[in-house]
Amino acid sequence: MYDGADDTSVTDTLAGRFEVHRAHARALAYRMLGSLAEAEDAVQESWLRLSRADGTTVTNLRGWLTTVVGRICLDMLRTRSSRREDPLDTFIPDPVITDIPSSDVRGPEAQALQAESVGLALMVVLEELDPAERVAFVLHDVFDVPFDDIAPIVERSTVATRQLASRARRRIKDRAPVPDPDLRAQRRVVDAFLAAVERGDFEALLGILDPAVVLRADGGRAKGMSRIVRGASEVAAQARAFSSMGLETTVVLVNGNVGVVARLPNGRVLSVIAYTVANDRVAAMHILADAERLARLDTFASSS
Repeated sequence: MYDGADDTSVTDTLAGRFEVHRAHARALAYRMLGSLAEAEDAVQESWLRLSRADGTTVTNLRGWLTTVVGRICLDMLRTRSSRREDPLDTFIPDPVITDIPSSDVRGPEAQALQAESVGLALMVVLEELDPAERVAFVLHDVFDVPFDDIAPIVERSTVATRQLASRARRRIKDRAPVPDPDLRAQRRVVDAFLAAVERGDFEALLGILDPAVVLRADGGRAKGMSRIVRGASEVAAQARAFSSMGLETTVVLVNGNVGVVARLPNGRVLSVIAYTVANDRVAAMHILADAERLARLDTFASSS
């Protein structure tokens, strides 16, 4: 949520004031860039600009950081060079992995995590937007920043900025299924899917998958690992093929929705899988199987 109030009572030092708002700045940058490493770079750049600009005179530091991080991310999106050999439609942004609360997956902690998250299915669609569209949508629809405040960031009029977000919203509505809000219901569907995969039960998988389900896998440079699979029969066949690998699966939250970390028998992480469960069926699966990128993710939830 966009909040003009600053919290100068916590500490009087510039670095201390910056730390109060670091998480907000990082959340902004991650959602605009889809990369945890690039988000950290953007946050660090915002600190450098703050320290060079005599940040002691900034009274609304949260608002100042929102503007500066937005501009930094827009520049990064505009100048981002081609960094992947696979087609963009198989690229999966960096996932944010957290433990599922052990007490109640519908409890306040889980609800807060989901409310503050942007699902991986949505992040994939954000990758396809024009940089200005992405920035306008994230700032307004995710963080409630007024269009009047976004307009100077994207260098458009308020009316044009509103149109940017509207175009982004239309594209997202057509491409990103909305997950069921009940995490316990999501968990039941994912557990049933994993059990069917373990049994190699093709018919059970067909009953769990939405007929129009789409699976996207990003394997990075690994030959044959990146693919898009559409339709329940095709996705079920892909899933059943993994039943003989003896994978160990840990159910986690991936960007606020129920997902899985899959490990080989030797303990090595094979993939992170984000499920989009809509209308009690799996509507989408996004799989990050890029070994290099998985190795850079420094947090994997332990057994739930």
